[in-house]
Amino acid sequence: MIISRTPFRISFFGGGTDYPPWYKEHGGAVLSTSFDKYCYITCRPLPPFFDHKYRIAYSKVENVRDIAEIEHPAVRAILAEMNFDCGLEVHCDSDLPARSGLGTSSSFVVGMLHSLTALRGKRVTQDWLAREAIRVEQVVMRENVGSQDQTAAAHGGLNLIRFMKDGSIKVEPIVVPDERKRNLNDHLMLFFTGFSRISSDIAKTHVANLNDNSASLHRMRAMVDEAIEILCDGRDIRAFGELLHAGWMEKRALSDKVSNDSIDALYQKARQAGALGGKLLGAGGGGFLLLFAAPERHAAIREVLRDLILVPFSFETSGSQVIYYQP
Repeated sequence: MIISRTPFRISFFGGGTDYPPWYKEHGGAVLSTSFDKYCYITCRPLPPFFDHKYRIAYSKVENVRDIAEIEHPAVRAILAEMNFDCGLEVHCDSDLPARSGLGTSSSFVVGMLHSLTALRGKRVTQDWLAREAIRVEQVVMRENVGSQDQTAAAHGGLNLIRFMKDGSIKVEPIVVPDERKRNLNDHLMLFFTGFSRISSDIAKTHVANLNDNSASLHRMRAMVDEAIEILCDGRDIRAFGELLHAGWMEKRALSDKVSNDSIDALYQKARQAGALGGKLLGAGGGGFLLLFAAPERHAAIREVLRDLILVPFSFETSGSQVIYYQP
């Protein structure tokens, strides 16, 4: 049995510049962090005593004889790509719900690749996991996804992720004192809005309008550098929250599917209660709402958003790991 653990991510700035059609022409960058909520993938060989050859357990259970019969698109794609013709049982467990803006789909793909390669006795690097997960999602599955989620999930940590015009990706850890990083973490709140959506559907509208959104995307890219300066040069941490607000205003303008009246109302309530800034994580449309506020304002924000689930979290640095190895 093999168990992998892969973190989810919070993207602060630069989202939208990580789509290949954009960064292969202009370059791109994202400031993001992984945090201590995870996707767990358990894999084990399935003995030949059953009517089925593959057992896939997630929000539903699939028992099938052939890979092509598997309904879960990522599992079907990965097993077919890896030519996994032996009996196999796969379980997926997650700390947070899917389709919620935390890169959960990409964490699932990274974790699947990590577990299955380990089951074959192969050790892989974080770079390989990121590149292969990107290839599976973008080329094999033809999803409208960028390249940041897979990279953040594989590597872990608080990073500047650069997307180069030649298609390469560079991960640069943010060098900042632990106290400064804890201060940032202490200013952040994460709420589940309860609205779920398919990020690829929203991203499709964004990709189709890359040229029209060129000016906004360049401004969003510039915010990455400004945010790093705030963190690393000792500026007032409140400037980070104000920049988050400016970034959210830019992101909302990319597509009419990014936000809606209900989400705008929640965000406005939080701002009135003391939040300096925030954003919906992921492509938008629902899922998790990240807010930045001084710790002494958190109680007031919890009160005005009392109908939402607050998720306490801490930054993490491990990236995807095989946490149990008994082949």
